[in-house]
Amino acid sequence: MIATALATVDSKEAIAFLKTYTTKEPVERFIVGDAMHLDGSPAQSAPMIEAFIKALKKEFPDTPIGRIDERFTSKMAFQTMIDSGIGKMKRRDKKLVDKISAVLILQSYLETKANQ
Repeated sequence: MIATALATVDSKEAIAFLKTYTTKEPVERFIVGDAMHLDGSPAQSAPMIEAFIKALKKEFPDTPIGRIDERFTSKMAFQTMIDSGIGKMKRRDKKLVDKISAVLILQSYLETKANQ
């Protein structure tokens, strides 16, 4: 399986987006990045991620949530853009970096699942 990007959604709109999406498409599991420092301690964004997961569990209690290490995904996304020939101006687009990072996180999860 190959992960592909769907959309970039503001975090405040994520639950509403997912509610709409799940009425149209079956969702087996949600995958959420696990923000950590190199030493494995939680990153500064960890409390926001935990709050999102709590909201996700509340809204979708029957859908499992997987976590995957997201360290280095932004750097890998940026390098992917360079390797793909994307120009400097477009590489400054945080939404594009986030979209590519999300694909990398999902692809990592799929590869881990396939190897189990």
